[in-house]
Amino acid sequence: MDDLQFGKRDKRGHWKPNEPLTNPPVFVFPPRPVAFLKWLPSYFLPWNVVFMASAAVFWYYLTPDTETLKTLSPGWILIILARNMLAVFLFYGAFELLLYIKRRQANRFKYNPTFPADTKSDVFWFKSQNIDNMIRSFGSGVPIWTAFEVGMLWAFANGYAPMADFMTSPWWLATIVLLTPAFHELHFYLVHRAIHSPILYKYIHSVHHNSVNPSPWSSLSMHPIEHLLYFSGVLVHLFIHSHPVIAIYHLHLAGFGAVVGHVGFDKIEAGEEHAVDTHSFAHYLHHKYFEVNYADGLIPLDRWFGTWHDGTKSGDEAMEVRWKKKAQRMNAKKAAQEGKQA
Repeated sequence: MDDLQFGKRDKRGHWKPNEPLTNPPVFVFPPRPVAFLKWLPSYFLPWNVVFMASAAVFWYYLTPDTETLKTLSPGWILIILARNMLAVFLFYGAFELLLYIKRRQANRFKYNPTFPADTKSDVFWFKSQNIDNMIRSFGSGVPIWTAFEVGMLWAFANGYAPMADFMTSPWWLATIVLLTPAFHELHFYLVHRAIHSPILYKYIHSVHHNSVNPSPWSSLSMHPIEHLLYFSGVLVHLFIHSHPVIAIYHLHLAGFGAVVGHVGFDKIEAGEEHAVDTHSFAHYLHHKYFEVNYADGLIPLDRWFGTWHDGTKSGDEAMEVRWKKKAQRMNAKKAAQEGKQA
C-alpha cells in the first residue's frame, strides 16, 4: 500500500495521517445518533472483539474450575502465570516479528521512520530498548497482571465480589461489557495524570517514557509501581455485579490492548489493498510530546481538560501555548521562592 495516500511525511520522515484526530460521537451534546451508529462498529472491531474472545477462551478453557479457585495454592496460580506469560510472548511477539524484525511493511504507516533496534541508548539495560522492555514486561508486568487476575478469580469464587449470571442477567452483563473499555479509559486517565506529577514522573513514569519511539514491547515496560496502578482498574469489578470473564476482559484490554497503542504504526497491512487501523496515533503523540493525550480519546477527557492534541499544526500551536504558560508559572514560583529567601 502507498501510505502517502493516507498521510504525509515531514522532512525527517515522520508520518502522520491526513485526517486530524477526533473523539467519537459518544459524549456529545446535542446527541448525534446517526454519527454514533456509523461509529459503533469501530468500537467493537477489531480490537474489543479480539480481547473479549481471548477473555472467553481464557475463562472457559484455560482457567481452573471454581472449586479450585476458592483456595489460593501455588499450583493453579503458576498455571495462570504461565498461560499469561505465553500469551504475552505470542501476542506481543507476533507484532514484533512481523513489523520490527521481518519489517514486512518497511516503515509504511510508521509514525517514526526509525526502528528502535537500530539505535543503542544508555537509558536502557544493555543499551537495547527491546531487551529492556522485555525484561520489565516479564519481570514485573505480567506477574502483577497475574496477581490481580488471581485475586479477582479468588474473590469471585468465594463470593467476595458480587457476581451476576449470564442466564439470569444477560442485559446487565452486556451493559457492563460495553462499559468496560470506558471504565478502563477513565481509570487510565486518572492514573496517567497522577504519575505525570513531577516526583512520580521522575521516579516512576519516566521508565515508560524512555521509549520515545515505542514498539510492541514498550507496552508494559513500566516501573513496578506503575504496573500496580495500571492494572488496578480491574478492581472496579469488586463493587459491581460483574462476572470473571468480564474481569479478565478488562485485564486483556489493559494488557494486550496496550500493544495496540504502542505498535508505532497507524495501519497494519493485510494484503495489497487492505489494512487494519490501530488507532494508536493519539498515544504516539503522547510519547512524542509527553504532556498531551493522557487518554486514548474514547472519553474526551483531554479535550475537556485542555491537553488534547489532534496531530495538526493547530494542535502544535495550542500545545506550545500551554508550555509557555506552564514555564511562566514555574518561573514566577521560582522567583517568589528566591524573593522569600532573600
